Amino acid sequence: MPDRAPQPVDRQLPTDEARDLISLVRDIAQREIAPVAAEEEDAGRFPREVFTLLSESGLLGLPYDAEYGGGDQPYEVYLQVLEELATARLTVGLGVSVHSLASYALAAYGAKEQRAEYLPAMLGGGLLGAYCLSEPASGSDAASLRTKAVRDGDDWVIDGTKAWITHGGIADFYTVMARTGEEGPRGITAFLVPGDAEGLSAAVPEKKMGMKGSPTAQIHFDGVRVPDARRIGEEGQGFAIALSALDGGRLGIAACAIGVARAALDEALGYAVERRQFGRPIADFQGLRFMLADMATQIEAGRALYLAAARLRDAGRPFARQAAMAKLHCTDTAMRVTTDAVQILGGYGYTADFPAERYMREAKVLQIVEGTNQIQRMVIARHLVGPETR
Repeated sequence: MPDRAPQPVDRQLPTDEARDLISLVRDIAQREIAPVAAEEEDAGRFPREVFTLLSESGLLGLPYDAEYGGGDQPYEVYLQVLEELATARLTVGLGVSVHSLASYALAAYGAKEQRAEYLPAMLGGGLLGAYCLSEPASGSDAASLRTKAVRDGDDWVIDGTKAWITHGGIADFYTVMARTGEEGPRGITAFLVPGDAEGLSAAVPEKKMGMKGSPTAQIHFDGVRVPDARRIGEEGQGFAIALSALDGGRLGIAACAIGVARAALDEALGYAVERRQFGRPIADFQGLRFMLADMATQIEAGRALYLAAARLRDAGRPFARQAAMAKLHCTDTAMRVTTDAVQILGGYGYTADFPAERYMREAKVLQIVEGTNQIQRMVIARHLVGPETR
């Protein structure tokens, strides 16, 4: 059964340009993405042509400067674009979020000459990025990463393995965090590595319970040589860059989570109105009406939370605590809402003929990526009561 068209959201957008932008995204989502989402996810097919279209439409660099090919849009608008894309297909919404995450280090910390040389192609030239922080033995404890970059004249030679890399093996560039000095966070440096670099290879993609159309793979660096001109920021600044990137990235995950929850609610609503039992639509029964009301309320609360954090970011104010809260709440909401959608559809919800089961499988990963929700709680608690004592 095809995915149902989502109900439009009554958005409060800051400009007419932003309203036109959302209309464009909705049109692309419903015309090019949603109709084939279920089929392509089932086949494990990555829609590279959709990302080419998004790049040509100026949608891959929305929160970045127009001087370098970006869209000059506030995060408040960019995140709502992600939500619309994720409502149609999480592989696309999350893919745009990861691309933006991979572009952040250079856009925020790169030298002017570096930004001028590399950013236009990254933001509007059809390229696709990946972000390399996690490793097989360092996920939540990212500061213990082991991938090394050793100085050799004007170059750096990178050796090691990165894990759980979205777009691994298909990305055109990788933003890589590697150890260049002492143990711990102060010995990590950021690099921009081209996807076709000699010595860079990808393992077989992971076999996942959801998001099968988005490749996730280990990336191996075997003597990968990059010039110092591709080092981003100062030596030893990489971990700070990584954490700064993740603050914004978590908001992207939050927006995507609300998109998936919206899709699940739309499916549940459509089914509840159409399905009849005991001589009337099941939407007449109070138990289901309360479930639907709770689902809608959680989605609205999640959107308000991620937008509040985005507006802080746009105003140049600290937003790390609010970003962690948004990621935590929105992804937990997506898990609850998609699980309830499966329940409302009953036996049909457990079949692949309806998209509810896919939404539930996809929602689970959002509680894990870019900092598990347990890590988000740690971040929030540190802002409230300070670091843990040892």
